[in-house]
Amino acid sequence: MATTPSDNPLLDFTGLPRFGEIRPEHVTPALDVLLADAKAAVERAALPATPAQWSDVVDPVERASEPLSRAWGVIGHLNAVADTPELRAAHAENLPRVTEFWASVGQNLALYEKYKAIANSNTYGVLSGERRKILDNSLRDFRLSGAELPEKQKPRFAELQERQAALSKAFSDHVLDATNAYAYVATDEAELVGLPDDVIAAAREAAERENKAGWKFSLHFPSYFPVMQYSENRAMRETMYRAYVTRASELGPTYGGGKPEWDNTEIIAEQLKLRAEEAKMLGYDNFAEVSLTPKMAESPQQVMSFLDDLATRARPHAEQDWQELRDFAATELGLADLQPWDMAFAAERLRQKRYSFSENEVKQYFPEDFVLKGLFKVTETLFGVRIRDDSAPVWHPDVRFFRVENLDGTLVAQFYLDLYAREGKRGGAWMDDARSRRKLDTNGVQTPVAYLTCNFSAPVGGKPACFTHDEVITLFHEFGHGLHHMLTRVDELAVSGINGVEWDAVELPSQFMENFCWEWDVLSEMTSHVDTAKPLPRDLFDKMLAAKNFQSGLGTLRQIVFSMFDMALHVDFDASQGKSANDLAREINERYHVVPQAPFSRWPDTFSHIFAGGYAAGYYSYKWAEVLSADAYAAFEEAAKLANTSVLDVATGTRYRREILEVGGSRPAMESFKAFRGREPSIDALLRHNGMTQPPAATH
Repeated sequence: MATTPSDNPLLDFTGLPRFGEIRPEHVTPALDVLLADAKAAVERAALPATPAQWSDVVDPVERASEPLSRAWGVIGHLNAVADTPELRAAHAENLPRVTEFWASVGQNLALYEKYKAIANSNTYGVLSGERRKILDNSLRDFRLSGAELPEKQKPRFAELQERQAALSKAFSDHVLDATNAYAYVATDEAELVGLPDDVIAAAREAAERENKAGWKFSLHFPSYFPVMQYSENRAMRETMYRAYVTRASELGPTYGGGKPEWDNTEIIAEQLKLRAEEAKMLGYDNFAEVSLTPKMAESPQQVMSFLDDLATRARPHAEQDWQELRDFAATELGLADLQPWDMAFAAERLRQKRYSFSENEVKQYFPEDFVLKGLFKVTETLFGVRIRDDSAPVWHPDVRFFRVENLDGTLVAQFYLDLYAREGKRGGAWMDDARSRRKLDTNGVQTPVAYLTCNFSAPVGGKPACFTHDEVITLFHEFGHGLHHMLTRVDELAVSGINGVEWDAVELPSQFMENFCWEWDVLSEMTSHVDTAKPLPRDLFDKMLAAKNFQSGLGTLRQIVFSMFDMALHVDFDASQGKSANDLAREINERYHVVPQAPFSRWPDTFSHIFAGGYAAGYYSYKWAEVLSADAYAAFEEAAKLANTSVLDVATGTRYRREILEVGGSRPAMESFKAFRGREPSIDALLRHNGMTQPPAATH
């Protein structure tokens, strides 16, 4: 049995994860040890003889469970970025054990009583603000975990948690497998008309890796979306679009007949049923109320009113966007019946005509190293740190590793950067914590470490990877999450960094960083044409800026459809009435969007955010937090206007770091926002940034 740090790297917490040595066979033995240690600590803390004091209850439980969380985090991370059948099996085998442990902690009435006793004692008032916040959060989480349920109901509640965890994993696996399984192999150069050279080169390399003739296109976004955007082959666009929006659904391929292999339909129905049962057991009317309990928003009705208001403001702009697109497609492209697989293509052609540039033209100015240099300069200027190359074991040769230092050279944090799409890697982009900041028993501090993961196009043809402007925005977004995790000054684990931050405020620092991607002072120093090495021309930037809110009305309604669908699904949706989640999606789309949905579209079947990613009844958070982030960024705009300088205002950056990033989850997000801004948030900056402060202009 590999049960010591020397023979099991998952048990070594002296430094960074030993990624080069971790094997699937290490998973179960490591968890045997870590689960036993954590269970023993919980049992000791809950004993009647154990004093109800922080040092005897909270500290020992945290010290024993933190290694478990870190090791399981490494396993989950590898499962997401380096999937193999063996690792997937080991993860699936142990998921119920880990879920059961955390469910048992949450339901432990004796432990709950200890926490309550600490909170009600005369020592509560002398605890630090961070520790009082941890206690308050913990008491809430105990209630949401079923600690107050009658003992006879607790086994069923635990079953609900374990089954939901298994369903979430199955949902995610289905999406990945369905995405990996599809390939469109073009065998005639005529099929490639309109596609950018680097996209064609990547497709050629993909085919060659499998000893195939022609060009292989996949449903991974860097391969799929350029086809939608640039391909003049309408049949190819339709084929790939149908494959993309029917992934993991009952309309997916069967590969040998019978039922589709990766259909998420039944998983969705069961997941919703279990969530509704959980809510009823906890005394709530619906799961949305459960989800909102630890968030800023006070009720599902408040969220839906917020979304309704935003939809009303956006709709006139969206109607104009849609009319312009249809008119252009009919008159300029000969597409009188604009179909969903034509929209990205028509939009890109309209953008090129109206603003005289293409996204692919812009992409050539954003090679990877220059983008990173620009991102790091923004961070260093605003927040008084330095970012340097560093070394650590990694899970793939493409992964890079960096360190964040104070100006005196002391270590603040470190992060892994995994930028490219590949087989065995879950789609999308995300930040996750490899290790959180906390005070150590030795009086030192454990510095935070972050994973930053994207799915951009890898280098092809000997040239560096180049990113679209949208990908640059995505990178800044995820780095904003990373800064929230890495720049915290809180030493209490449960509220350091993003820990303990309300879910509908956690997107504030990420969406905040996106704004810098539209500043000339920033972009002018982070571009170098991949062939000519010339910087981005000012006139091209001006065109990009003019096009910034191109079709923003349609984009806003699209997000509102996702958010409203998610909320309605968890408020009053009842599958027993003969309606499916996809039926509801169509109804929501018809009510809020101006663009009809393809009748065969099954986008809920790949909506991993809410079925596998922790955003259930929480997808609205993106728009909710965008109000906060836009208003926070407005402080930098105001400082720049006042001093007639750049938005990279050091004084404002210092204040933002101190009041938003450093405090993490140690106080309510609204308090942090008001400490930075001096007032509550306003929606005005969001509407201005999206070009929706005035009625849409008349078109001719």
